[in-house]
Amino acid sequence: MGKIRGDIMSSFREFLQFLKSTDFSKAVLVGLTVSTPILLGLYFDQLEVGLAICFGALWSAPSNASGSFRHKRIAILSATVLVVVISFIGGYLDLSAYILIPILGVLSFSLAYISVFGFRATLVSFSGLLALILSFAHDPLLLNTYEYALFVGVGSLWYFLAVVVWHYLNPKGEIEEIFTETYLLTSKFLKVRGQLVEPDSDRKKLLSELNKLQEQLIEKHEILREMLVLNRKKSSHSVYRGKKLLVLAQLVEMLETAISNPVNYSRMDMVFNKHSHYKEGFQELIYKISEQLEKIAYSARSKKGLSFHIELQPYLDKISADINELKSAPKKENLSPYLMFQNLYEYQEKQVELINKINWILNEAKTEELRFIDEDYVRKFIAAQDYHPRNLISNFNFKSSSFRHALRLAVTAMVGYGIGTIFDFQKPYWILLTIIIILRPSYGLTKTRSKDRIIGTLIGATIAFVIVSLFQNIYVFAALGLVSLVMAFSMLQRNYKTAATFVTLSVIFIYGIMLPDIMEVIQFRILDTVLGAVLSFAATLVLWPSWSFLNINTNLRSCLVANRNFLDEIAAFYNQKEKEPTTLRISRKKAFHETSNLSVAFQEMVQEPKSKQKKVNEVYELVTLSHAFLSSLASLSSYIQNHCTTEASDGFKSAVAHIEENLRRAIDVLAHVETKDDFSLKHQKQSFESNRSKFNTITWDFENAVKVGEERNLQEAHLILGQLRWLFSLSGKILNLALKIETEISNKS
Repeated sequence: MGKIRGDIMSSFREFLQFLKSTDFSKAVLVGLTVSTPILLGLYFDQLEVGLAICFGALWSAPSNASGSFRHKRIAILSATVLVVVISFIGGYLDLSAYILIPILGVLSFSLAYISVFGFRATLVSFSGLLALILSFAHDPLLLNTYEYALFVGVGSLWYFLAVVVWHYLNPKGEIEEIFTETYLLTSKFLKVRGQLVEPDSDRKKLLSELNKLQEQLIEKHEILREMLVLNRKKSSHSVYRGKKLLVLAQLVEMLETAISNPVNYSRMDMVFNKHSHYKEGFQELIYKISEQLEKIAYSARSKKGLSFHIELQPYLDKISADINELKSAPKKENLSPYLMFQNLYEYQEKQVELINKINWILNEAKTEELRFIDEDYVRKFIAAQDYHPRNLISNFNFKSSSFRHALRLAVTAMVGYGIGTIFDFQKPYWILLTIIIILRPSYGLTKTRSKDRIIGTLIGATIAFVIVSLFQNIYVFAALGLVSLVMAFSMLQRNYKTAATFVTLSVIFIYGIMLPDIMEVIQFRILDTVLGAVLSFAATLVLWPSWSFLNINTNLRSCLVANRNFLDEIAAFYNQKEKEPTTLRISRKKAFHETSNLSVAFQEMVQEPKSKQKKVNEVYELVTLSHAFLSSLASLSSYIQNHCTTEASDGFKSAVAHIEENLRRAIDVLAHVETKDDFSLKHQKQSFESNRSKFNTITWDFENAVKVGEERNLQEAHLILGQLRWLFSLSGKILNLALKIETEISNKS
């Protein structure tokens, strides 16, 4: 009963959180800005004007993505200009099919090709495509083309005004919501790490979930950096933003601290099997830290602050006391457990320190006690988007995925509209609407969206049929259309199948206001959606497909280059401790970003047809090795930065050189660079192991180290040498797999 009650409460909290989410608030804003002109149009018997304004607001809405408010304003205004121009052009496309279809292809390609400028440009591009497709719905007999384009622009500006007003009324709302999501994701990340401690857990599944959570957290951190730094001004909110930036720094550090503490689970199981009570202590503390983050998340919107604080120090003290028992009996067999437990303890201690600092910043710190982070420093961690026109030229070839997608979309749109025209569909532009929504650059996402779109449309049409059978009132349809529209927008990023259901409901009810035969609308809505989905799915298979296996070596190479650069910075910092760690941290961020990109590319690969999954097991292993390699690098970096270490020995420098040599050769293999010199991994391994004597370590005697008070140096030597040996082993496996993967892909591509 307790578990059921807990699940119910958890679900209820998630539902409340959804109602407070930025997705829901943005959807409500869209609903209000879209419904107002429709209702006014109905009241003043100017429905065509109301719909044109409604369309303008609706088409600008996708550009309102999370991030810097300045970037939002630019994106929405860019979308406004684009939809007005396209609506004006579209109003004069009442041409014969032989002329219209090629023009449709050129316009579709041009609009889709804007996506070469990045994520926000893709959203603006989508707004333009919506304006193009729905310009076919405009009847120039009811509203002149120039008037239609003008009112579309009014609608876009009306939405822009609503966004600006909403921002100034609630400037902290979106920041708070994304922080809440970040707290919860971090909490879940730590909880999964706690579950991994269990020897009978499904570790493969949990590690996969951990990688996905890591990708989501890195994305949230990027958004928060942009919102907090690019929006910072000398205003009343500067202290607030400064505090939030400090909190973000702790959350980033929590994630990277967790990643920098990789665990050899087979070895851990053996140690915990002999010392079982340690496992309970570590696991309990992990869960308590996770629980504390949840409480911070759910109290973030409360002006009263955190209502209940979990005291974590007693849990740390208990673990410390247990570790001291091993230290008091410094036998040889206790060395490995002691070092493992001590490292785990320091990791947990760091996490407790970070979460306590978050609590202090949010609830207790006075402004004069805080040392705010320099804005120029944080800007170095924000990747700037390149909007130079040269991108249009450099991507104008079949090597560019953006070019191929734009061309694929244009051809599919021409085919879809051609079929709709030849077979005299009621509204052939609905086919186009389905195509631009479903057709994505990747096969896997297009396939998933096609399936979800069809299922969602069938469910929505069934619900609409039942409602229409019971009610025949345009005001009921208007209200239901508004509610459906809000739910569709709020669920678009969370559950596309559910979003498709509400999109279908909103479209049917909006058309139910204008057309008497709503049953016919339902019938053609299903037919057009199914045809558009089938065409989209077929296009990803036959029209210049972007199979991930053809590009996976590029992702692998970028990941290895980023990891090698990170290793270079670690070695440089170890050699010169007085060096500013900024470049080290930037290289660490880049390594995390590229490893995340590699994981995404692999996920796309496994969603593709089996015939296109070349060496998928080897690629999966290489992705896993890359994560392990980055974790080990982060562990080494974290230890060197946070501990007073001895001078870097010749053995350390030589070991780093051996690891970098393996990585360099793996990168050359993936880049098709031939090397003619003699090279043997076996010889490389022998050379690496021969350097062990060059490490400046005290005797590897636990009892002697405790007697002379140098167990800290013993821990340093053991950890650094252990990580270097692990990194060398991983780099060798990476090189072997790179050779195997590249040979297979070269033979079959």
